[in-house]
Amino acid sequence: MGHGHYLGNRRDGYPAAGASCVRASGRDTMGGSRSHDVEFLVADVAPAPCQSGTDMRLKLSPLSVCLMSALAGPVVAQQGATSGEWRSYSGDLGSTKYSPLDQIDRDNVQDLEIVWRWKTDNFGASVERYSRVTPIMVNGVLYATAGRRRATVAIDAVTGETLWMHRMDEGVRGDYAPRRSSGRGVAYWSGRPDESDAQIFMITPGYHLVALDAATGRPVPNFGQDGVVDLKLGLDRPVDLIEAVIGSSSPPVVVGDVVIVGAALEVGSSPPTKENAPGHVRGYDARTGERLWIFHTIPQPGEFGHETWEDDSWSYTGNVAVWPPFSADAELGYVYLPVEAGTGDYYGGHRPGDNLFSQSLVALDARTGERIWHFQMVHHGIWDYDPASPPILADIVVDGRPIKAVAQVTKQAFTYVFDRVTGEPVWPIEERPVGESDVPMEWTAPTQPFPTRPAPFDRQGVSLDDLIDFTPEIKAAAIDSLARLRIGPIYTPPSLAEAPDGTRGTIQLPGTLGGANWPGASFDPETGVLYVGSATAPSLRTMVNDPDRSNMNYIQGSGGLPRPLGLPLIKPPWGRITAIDLNTGDHLWMVANGDTPQDVLDNPALQGVEIPKTGQNLSSGTMVTKSLLFVIGGWRGAGEPELRVHDKSTGELLATIELPAIPNGVPMTYMAEDRQYIVMSVGNRDHPPEFVALALP
Repeated sequence: MGHGHYLGNRRDGYPAAGASCVRASGRDTMGGSRSHDVEFLVADVAPAPCQSGTDMRLKLSPLSVCLMSALAGPVVAQQGATSGEWRSYSGDLGSTKYSPLDQIDRDNVQDLEIVWRWKTDNFGASVERYSRVTPIMVNGVLYATAGRRRATVAIDAVTGETLWMHRMDEGVRGDYAPRRSSGRGVAYWSGRPDESDAQIFMITPGYHLVALDAATGRPVPNFGQDGVVDLKLGLDRPVDLIEAVIGSSSPPVVVGDVVIVGAALEVGSSPPTKENAPGHVRGYDARTGERLWIFHTIPQPGEFGHETWEDDSWSYTGNVAVWPPFSADAELGYVYLPVEAGTGDYYGGHRPGDNLFSQSLVALDARTGERIWHFQMVHHGIWDYDPASPPILADIVVDGRPIKAVAQVTKQAFTYVFDRVTGEPVWPIEERPVGESDVPMEWTAPTQPFPTRPAPFDRQGVSLDDLIDFTPEIKAAAIDSLARLRIGPIYTPPSLAEAPDGTRGTIQLPGTLGGANWPGASFDPETGVLYVGSATAPSLRTMVNDPDRSNMNYIQGSGGLPRPLGLPLIKPPWGRITAIDLNTGDHLWMVANGDTPQDVLDNPALQGVEIPKTGQNLSSGTMVTKSLLFVIGGWRGAGEPELRVHDKSTGELLATIELPAIPNGVPMTYMAEDRQYIVMSVGNRDHPPEFVALALP
């Protein structure tokens, strides 16, 4: 069975690129320093030319062959957010999270103050604890979602006044929703030049697609049935309209006149059953709500990739959904799908085979749903390494050659970079052997794809050299804590909670919440630099057989990571911001993301020890402007109630802006009445979510 799945069956073998770290500050930035100074890493990655004789022929879909000549020509730059607005979840369809606005700059950013607050306390009887929403802004109005029942709201961009709200009462069906939350936001569409028919599209927790008049908030009567399309219908596999646990946590994307929707299902660590709803992707007419096409993320008989689901596992396995937001190239008419794994996250014995299109980046024709190209980033995933954020469209120049690129950052701390027209990797991606599982009845792929450039932006795998080592006693305690646990390189398979060799599970690094998670990355189209927040967050994989909880052979068991002498197991930095030049694949700088946690500073084992700035275990979201990089200080209700502002060229921390609560949503920016605003969602366990707007006095 082939691996790689580059345009279907790419199997080229490439030489690895060498990599080294240059200590720009003269200090050991991987944890040996005893300084509080901000530190930088510069990665020097040697080029990796293709081996002579390598078969470079591309295997494309028939439509791709026809489009190749039509799409040839100069690269048209992705501009990020334009006209002072923020029209998509990530600023633009290319998910750059970039705005060229520069009223707020390094000389005045420390003067930012809160100019309005919009609170969500009354949106639902059960108060949401933290919100991941990023509002969009069009024509002076913010559009967002709020509350556990996901009301859609319009807010005046200057004053914060509520203009309208709409909420769909889904009754019992809403109670079965897998994502009972405000989600991540909405999408905007207009089919007329004067935008007089502007609509807001949102997906409810109970999985309805709703079209609202952008001016009034009223359902659009000609769309679906009175403005609503039931997304539990038309999946090409029957699901219960009330109890099927399928919904969505992200907004749709609109490409041309097609509304494209994904899905989100139950968390897959311990699924109660190996059978689940499939996460097929569908396109709907923006005017009528008619289903135009469906792309089977789990291929059906006769479709490409069907043979990668062995033992008829295609017929009952679920998930393989696109739960993060999509990205799209409106000029090409392509939409890019970051697809998750199949049921379940850490055991795949019920779905033997590589399992296309799970954990793949897939490019579709947005008009027809036809596959243009794909690349599977994890074969037969058993590590929960879903691509958790929208891919970023980046126009770059590599060795003098302009490339329309797409870059996907991942939980495993890789950055996969492809030509977004053809799917060809910009730099070689190698298939390398990985370990085989000894969990009974599991199926493991013999190789996994490793990008040779850019270098990983966070730690991968666990060795003794990765353990915390502030003092010899701490290092010895860390080694002792591993006595009955397995460690190894990235893609070391999960293991049994009670294995025959006496071990009690495997430490996975990056873990479920490690690397780059749903906040994703941002990209500066003027310089070609990618900025990614990541967390050095290991997980413990303990597989158990528990018929009372699941009909699967094995699911994730209980048990937490060891904390030697009450400290994190892995040496810092625990949170990072890394700048990567996508024109060269080089790392430009890395800084620790946040200060050292107070419980570490207060630990008795560290008395008298000078601790470096460690950063915190957060995959923080970023947003970039003309000269600044904005980084939220928290995530998932943890961290600091602050917005951090860095010089995007050097990583230097310029300002720390105090907020009413911990920021969870990725920030956005816009211009209204000649004033630049920055808005984000903040909240934590004791502070219901609210949108906070910052501006200069």
